[in-house]
Amino acid sequence: MSQEITAPSTPLHQFTVPLSATRRGARLARLLATEQLRSWGVPLDPARLIVAELATNALVHGRVPGRGFRLGLSVTASVILRIEVTDTRGECVLTRARTLAGAEPAESGYGLLLVEELADRWGVRRGPAPGKTVWAELDLGQ
Repeated sequence: MSQEITAPSTPLHQFTVPLSATRRGARLARLLATEQLRSWGVPLDPARLIVAELATNALVHGRVPGRGFRLGLSVTASVILRIEVTDTRGECVLTRARTLAGAEPAESGYGLLLVEELADRWGVRRGPAPGKTVWAELDLGQ
């Protein structure tokens, strides 16, 4: 029996930056992502909108006083853009965004619905301790 072992895709481009868990930090995440993507020649939209939503979620739902969040961007050889936002609140694990039929829409809470619609894949993983990482991927080769 033969098993094919697939190596993880090595990023062609990689960027990571720690940011303060403030409104200014969330805005800076979007601005830095825009400039980084532009320098790589990657389409800006919908990536910068996803970055804005995930950074805002890190600020609103993942904030621990005195601790920030981390933005990570990478592009792989298989032409996938991966966006990661890591915060320090691992106990606040997000679930798939789905609205209940007939439920009255809330004033907020549409960020993950937007991410779900714009990203080709997204999810949440625990860690690094004590936090969690919310990630989204866009297939750029389409």
